[in-house]
Amino acid sequence: MVSGSHCDIGKQQVGTVTVVAVVGTLDSVTAPQLESAIADAAAASPSAVVVDLGGVDFLSSAGMGVLMAAHADVTPGRRFAVVADGPATSRPLRLVGIADIVGLFADLDEALDAVAGGDV
Repeated sequence: MVSGSHCDIGKQQVGTVTVVAVVGTLDSVTAPQLESAIADAAAASPSAVVVDLGGVDFLSSAGMGVLMAAHADVTPGRRFAVVADGPATSRPLRLVGIADIVGLFADLDEALDAVAGGDV
C-alpha cells in the first residue's frame, strides 16, 4: 500500500487485469499518488487497468483529471474502467461528463466482466 496524507492506494492482479484501489480522500494532495500508481500498473502491460474508487469519500477535480489523463494514456493499448458508486464518486463523474468517456461501473465484479468482454 502506498500511504498518503489522506488516502491509501493498493494494487492487485486479477487474472490479466490490474486493479488500483483507492481508500480515503482523492484531492490535489493525493491525486499524484493515484497518477503514479496507475502509471506503474500500466507499465506492467496488463490487459486492462481498473481504478476502484469504492473506498473514496471525497473526489476533487484533481482526482477526476487524473482519471481522464489515465484513460487517454492507457486506452491505446489496453482497456480502462473505473468503479464508482455513490454521491462522493459516481455523481461528480456523471455531472462533469467523465462517465460518458470512461467506463464507469457500480462494483468491481461488473467492471472486471466488462473489461474481460471488451465492453470498455
